[in-house]
Amino acid sequence: MHLMSTKTAALHVEGVSISFGGLRALNDVYLEIGSNEVVGLIGPNGAGKTTLFNALCGLVVPDEGRFFLQGESRDFPRTDELVDLGIARTLQGVGLFGDLSVLENVMIGAQHLAQSGLISAALARNIKDENRIRERARIALERVYAGGLASRRADTLSYPDTKRVAIARALVSEPKILMLDEPAGGLGVQDIEWMNTLIRNLSAQMSVLLVEHHMDVIMSVCSKLYVLNFGEVIASGSAETVRRDPAVIAAYLGTGA
Repeated sequence: MHLMSTKTAALHVEGVSISFGGLRALNDVYLEIGSNEVVGLIGPNGAGKTTLFNALCGLVVPDEGRFFLQGESRDFPRTDELVDLGIARTLQGVGLFGDLSVLENVMIGAQHLAQSGLISAALARNIKDENRIRERARIALERVYAGGLASRRADTLSYPDTKRVAIARALVSEPKILMLDEPAGGLGVQDIEWMNTLIRNLSAQMSVLLVEHHMDVIMSVCSKLYVLNFGEVIASGSAETVRRDPAVIAAYLGTGA
């Protein structure tokens, strides 16, 4: 088990192991996110990144491991505890309702999260107050610089703008820790630069953990990286330290990185 200081960490896990039907998906994995820190989780396809994400937000229960939030040891969270714990996650492949406005999509997205257990009962009660959730949705859109899109029909948006809306839905719960699942996926060069700026700006108010394949995003915004391969952490540290690690080069980045 890899031990680290937990006192100043927004989120810290250690010794995380998960098996599916005899297949070891994660083995003794550790991760630490400091307050207002942007941490990247990288590795080849099938390395265990999504499994770790799912464990952190209650979609998978680890076989072993310890979970610390703001320095306090506790059980790994259930999905219905996430908002109260200040954790939010974007989900890949979550489509928008094309015939509704952007604002309505963010509002309905919050309702769907409530029904699926990904936000707390307290926020679900708030959603019944349409004016209150409408205001929360507007604030979330402003935070991703999409306030001007609020009245647009969702099916008129560009793909990069749908990414903004997806992040806005995660921000409705006002998290302290935001987990982004491939936020730059499918974006062009200019939009990736916008995403980099957004992530940096969000980190002024919260900690950010992201899974991403775009190394220019990882190297630009992350102060710390963890590299998974075959369910184990093979390297961790600053972007430059990880980039030069022989094990990382061999497993993931390639000799031309």
